[in-house]
Amino acid sequence: MPELPEVETIKRQLNLLATSKKIKEIEVLLPKIIKAPLAEFKKAVQGAKIREFDRRAKIIIIGLDNDWSLLVHLKMSGQLIYQNQKLNIPGIAKRSGAGKNQKLRKYTHIIFHFSDGSHLLFNDMRQFGYIKLVKTHGLEEFLAKEKFGPEPFDKDFTLAKFVVRLDRRPNARIKQFLMDQKNIAGIGNIYSDEILFASRVHPLRKIKDLKPTEVKNIYQNIKKILAQAIKLKGTSADLYLDAFGHEGDFLRCLKVYGREDEKCVKCKGRVKRIKIGGRSAHFCPECQR
Repeated sequence: MPELPEVETIKRQLNLLATSKKIKEIEVLLPKIIKAPLAEFKKAVQGAKIREFDRRAKIIIIGLDNDWSLLVHLKMSGQLIYQNQKLNIPGIAKRSGAGKNQKLRKYTHIIFHFSDGSHLLFNDMRQFGYIKLVKTHGLEEFLAKEKFGPEPFDKDFTLAKFVVRLDRRPNARIKQFLMDQKNIAGIGNIYSDEILFASRVHPLRKIKDLKPTEVKNIYQNIKKILAQAIKLKGTSADLYLDAFGHEGDFLRCLKVYGREDEKCVKCKGRVKRIKIGGRSAHFCPECQR
């Protein structure tokens, strides 16, 4: 699932590529992606201009100029791909409504057609992603109900406040704590593994057993590793592509995630993988205690 660095990358790119563009038409090839009555959705979106792209946790927020906002969650395999040329994607079969001689990949489900001839495609192989329609003036209240934790780069997310949040969950495993969106927004499987490896902390450690120096290291590595991943346009460990359709370069920087049984980059041990609450955790048993 795309995490904070991937979603932030897409948000920043689309702000440069598609802000102020007018949505001439929206083509819905798989209606279940839209979490709103289809007629209401089209009425709200078609003819509107994009005011800005924003992000909260792993959600991309598309603000329109008519007091409507779109909340886009990519879930496991969603993609937002921008094209400024003629729409002609190499595909497997024509899709109904796509237009003459326009072929689409079978995983392209939503197409935003802009008035200048460019397009924004929502692709999703596993079809878990969605687009919600929300009134902009009610957006803050809507997001508050999601109970997301603080954004890692917010000024208010200080070490002291991180410690307070940890102290509320003394018996939680640190890996699960980092992945819980109610504790910190945007961290998932990939970056929790990398943060804990950089901090030399075993993913099964309980919060109450962490030393103050380990807590400080985790806090600093949250910011450091997420910033590095954003700089490299995210991690394409699965199906993630940025808004240009390019893979992220942080894949080459991964130290433990996806490297089960490979040699540790810091010692002579080998990376192990275990299950924690139905999710995988990658770690080096020699480096992480």
